[in-house]
Amino acid sequence: MYFEIISELAEIETIAAGHGIRDIASLNRRYGEGRWRKLKGIARVRLSSGEIRRAEVHWYEAHGVGKRRFKIKRFLDLAL
Repeated sequence: MYFEIISELAEIETIAAGHGIRDIASLNRRYGEGRWRKLKGIARVRLSSGEIRRAEVHWYEAHGVGKRRFKIKRFLDLAL
């Protein structure tokens, strides 16, 4: 599902770090070595249909590499 984050990420929390991340080998291979963390936060997103929803978003982040692999985990508002 394609989506675009259109607001600031809020309520950011770390879910896992280092070897606690299942995809650590794939992240290191694809984007380079780093201190990887898996995070979650809340943002308004625009879906490919043009619909704007509030969603819980997960992603990976490492210092010097940046944010990668954003994924919507669930919607926090009612679909209209």
